[in-house]
Amino acid sequence: LSSERAAQFPPACRPACTPVIQVRTKGICRCQPAAVSWRMEILRDPIWNNVRLDPLALDLLDTPVMQRLRYVRQLGLAFLVYPGATHSRFEHALGAFHLAGVALRLLEEHGALAGIAARDRAIIRAAALLHDVGHYPFSHALEEIGVTHHEQVARPLLTEGTIADVLSRHLGNEAPGDVFALIAGRSAHPLQGLISGSIDLDKIEYLKRDATMCGVPYGEIDVDRLLNSLVLVERPDGSGRGIGIREKGLSALESLLFAKYQMYRNVYWHHAVRSATAMYKRLVAVSLDAGLAAGVDVARFTDEGLLAHLDTPALPADARAQLQGLGVRHLHKRAYECPAASLGDDVGEWIASDYPLTRRVEDALSHELGLTEGALLLDYPAKTQMLGLELPMLRRDGRVELLTAAGWDGAMNLPRLSDEFYRSARRLRVFTADRASIPTARVLAVLQRDADDVRDRLDRGVALLD
Repeated sequence: LSSERAAQFPPACRPACTPVIQVRTKGICRCQPAAVSWRMEILRDPIWNNVRLDPLALDLLDTPVMQRLRYVRQLGLAFLVYPGATHSRFEHALGAFHLAGVALRLLEEHGALAGIAARDRAIIRAAALLHDVGHYPFSHALEEIGVTHHEQVARPLLTEGTIADVLSRHLGNEAPGDVFALIAGRSAHPLQGLISGSIDLDKIEYLKRDATMCGVPYGEIDVDRLLNSLVLVERPDGSGRGIGIREKGLSALESLLFAKYQMYRNVYWHHAVRSATAMYKRLVAVSLDAGLAAGVDVARFTDEGLLAHLDTPALPADARAQLQGLGVRHLHKRAYECPAASLGDDVGEWIASDYPLTRRVEDALSHELGLTEGALLLDYPAKTQMLGLELPMLRRDGRVELLTAAGWDGAMNLPRLSDEFYRSARRLRVFTADRASIPTARVLAVLQRDADDVRDRLDRGVALLD
């Protein structure tokens, strides 16, 4: 069959990774191995070794949207603490794409993909590759100041422009919408759990890569066992088929959850990483208020591109102090720190959820303590689903049970422990420039007030420390 004639048949009939041609037999489109190979590239990766890229992946990688991710660091400002943490979202995307291929092959070997079209498998791999296209410069930090979530930023990037054109050309006009639904966690497809779920491939990849690049031993996950334990099962709630795990993979699942806890405690929420993040948040928030950038445009920049864009004579003094401090690693220091477990429920939650109020409190406290604006910063990171777990478990006797916060008899109760892990890893911190001291008891009394009380005092011009 000529290549011109083969091109007339639907792309969805072609498996995602196998060179094929299509032939017509009695009106049925059948796939056969091609006599000539497709364009297939192999990239060397420090985590997964050889990553095979098919024509669809290569075309997606060539788009400006994906190329931007080469210059967006996976761990934001963590490189100021862990010098090796300069890996990018681009590398992570390649790793997630690779793991998607591995998971699909293993599921196919187990007979789990019967009835799932080759086109759908290609959609899954594309979603794994594209899942981070909406990320802001320096990763998740800016979402903490209230800008649009990166998954919503991704919508127009996936459903319009060059990526949509590539997806439509390879997989049909519905492909851009299907990919976005998977990334947003809204797809009803049985394989949704590979892209967004308790043990999605994104988590497996970033934990392994982040630990390796930071040079810490906390991200050790039994990846091979975990992937071999994945299974498609009927969900216990009757909502259809979905990704679950075999009972034999429980220990590998435990390794994933422990690794995530350790990485948050020792890397992602390291005090100096959080200090740099608080400074960066303040820099961008003040710059947005000054009209130096629009929130909708920030996601188009690379890390260094955004900093260069903001470095203008019009940059307010507060923001310039943060920019200069980050440039020479002159970070704010801890003036106060308290674990969440010692604070009580709901104390200080407005620091994590209401950034405009947090900035007003920072400014008020700085004024009352005789500090310059931006010299005192508050930080209370939140990740409520840090160790969240809701996953069907295929038991050895064939029963399917849902592993949730209620736990499971005969297993370490990781879901129940997750709250303790979260509260242990989380810290409320007050950072100050140049090691300025603060009256910790009085400041803590302010932070223990509820948001409405704090806002009322600010609105009435009443001193917070009185």
